[in-house]
Amino acid sequence: MEQALRSGVWRALGLSPASRWWWGVRHGSTREQRPSHFAPPAVRGDEEGPPRGGDGSGRLHAPALPEGAQAVTPPRASRGGLAPQSRPRPWHKAYESRARQAVTANRESWSWREDDFSKARKSLERKPLSIERTKGSEILFGIAPCSLALSQSRRDLFRLFLKENSGSRRLVMSEFVLQATARGVPVHHVKRRELDALCRGQVHQGVCLEVTPLRFKSLEEAEKPDLGDEESPNRQLIWLVLEQIQDPMNLGALLRSAYFLGVDRVVTSQRNSCPLTPTVSKASSGAMEVFDVYSTDDLRGFLKAKTAEGWEVVGTVSQPEDVENVPVISCLEFQWNKPVIIVIGSEGDGLSLETQLLCHRMLAIPPGRALHPGIESLNVSVATGILLHSICSQKLKHGD
Repeated sequence: MEQALRSGVWRALGLSPASRWWWGVRHGSTREQRPSHFAPPAVRGDEEGPPRGGDGSGRLHAPALPEGAQAVTPPRASRGGLAPQSRPRPWHKAYESRARQAVTANRESWSWREDDFSKARKSLERKPLSIERTKGSEILFGIAPCSLALSQSRRDLFRLFLKENSGSRRLVMSEFVLQATARGVPVHHVKRRELDALCRGQVHQGVCLEVTPLRFKSLEEAEKPDLGDEESPNRQLIWLVLEQIQDPMNLGALLRSAYFLGVDRVVTSQRNSCPLTPTVSKASSGAMEVFDVYSTDDLRGFLKAKTAEGWEVVGTVSQPEDVENVPVISCLEFQWNKPVIIVIGSEGDGLSLETQLLCHRMLAIPPGRALHPGIESLNVSVATGILLHSICSQKLKHGD
């Protein structure tokens, strides 16, 4: 009865025997099998019904295989007669496209994470560790200035900062540790970027020292020099007076030359002059740490007082034609036979007219060739070094 009902439904739907088999597979039927060419003919006039086996069970049995033969399972067919592996599947392209997009998005997301991490790391590397300084202190930098400041007792010392992994300067750093320990100064080993931040990007050579600032000394604190009699060697005294030197590098170079060549005292004008900063100490290669520098707020009164005491005041000029009412001679012609004050003017304008009129003579450096316009003069620290060497060499000759 059930079989007849199914046959009637299939005939009403117009399904072929192959379509009936596919319908059975789709709906889980185990009775309907795909018809085969070796199936026996239908019986009882039910040609259009499902095929039956010889045992009447409805199942088809494959014929027996010869001895030694192996059964070969044909590929499963599907609609259109194509195997599932070869059947075109349009949804593959969409799936692959979405998969590629997902992989690309993941890579971009990871790339963004790597970029963010890299930026954060670089930001941390650029941002130095904040080191709180003692109120009223300054940072001295460089091997020579820090070493001389540690060996002298002219400043209060707070902390010594040394670069980690100093490499070739390991021996020098060990000496710094010994010096600081002897003075009771705490030693901190920090990274280079911390040292760069402490000295604001200056060349520190791996060493920074936190100290109190160094001030000018007043002339009232200076000991009055003993000029002696006419034959006394103390009459060969030389002082260097600086009028409105503003560049710290020039001031440091001037102090270094003065210390090296044997100048007895350096005096600066207070107005429009560079203070004694760590940059000056570095430019002087530490000479500022061992050489007293004096200051006066009345430069012209100071020069007048020294003239009354028997000193010769000598100015400097780059172009002799610019000076009036004061004799100009070459530095090679100058004879040093009494205490002398060499007055150096500012980098741009030189000596002021009022200061020139207080000088007994003016010294000039003769050039070695005809000069092009605009380069007729020397840097102030270079010119001072030449003048001081020309004069101080006479002291050496007299000593011999």
